[in-house]
Amino acid sequence: MNNKSILITGSRKGIGKYLAQYYSEKGYLVFGCSRGEADFTLDNYHHFCVDVANEAQVKDMFRSIRQTHGSLDCLVNNAGIASMNHILLTPQSTVNKILNTNVIGTFLFCREAAKLMQTKKYGRIVNFATVATPLKLEGEAIYAASKAAIVSLTEVLARELAPLGITVNAVGPTPVQTDLIRSVPQEKMDALLARQAIHRYGEMRDISNVIDFFIHPDSDFITGQVLYLGGV
Repeated sequence: MNNKSILITGSRKGIGKYLAQYYSEKGYLVFGCSRGEADFTLDNYHHFCVDVANEAQVKDMFRSIRQTHGSLDCLVNNAGIASMNHILLTPQSTVNKILNTNVIGTFLFCREAAKLMQTKKYGRIVNFATVATPLKLEGEAIYAASKAAIVSLTEVLARELAPLGITVNAVGPTPVQTDLIRSVPQEKMDALLARQAIHRYGEMRDISNVIDFFIHPDSDFITGQVLYLGGV
């Protein structure tokens, strides 16, 4: 047991579930959250039902973590939603959902996590960007824009939180075969993969490898960085 704690948002399925399992097996105390209950149990895993864009719910969750554990070492802002639509076919309701989850949710968790992390003058925050932003992916205007905001947020928070011993970085995955892309036509996915230097889907291990690097204690001089996968 390494006695480190990590909070992973959107941990009920997909990449978040994988990361919860991965860090539980590595001996972390893992906190996870999603809108619904988790359908799995893990050693040293605690699940919260939270809407990441609901400030009151987020504050309550962090209050509980503070009361039961006292501090937090790592935060992985995995929760996110996407919608592939031409701008002319994108309703405002979709825009609101994407921005609320991807931008406001990430902001709230960064802010509340930093409050906990500053007590030990140590913390690692990893946000999720996407290759859709540098690739200027057609049909993903709002999703790519929301993640561009995350890149900017990551870079600014890296400066703001550095005096507190907290690093802030981001990983930008290529498409991984999860529910997030299941509804996207195969020909569109093939065209996207062809724009990468390495023409394959991302795998879970690719993402955890980058997160491992960012949260390692020896990575205390690495902050404000965005690492895109696949060679975009």
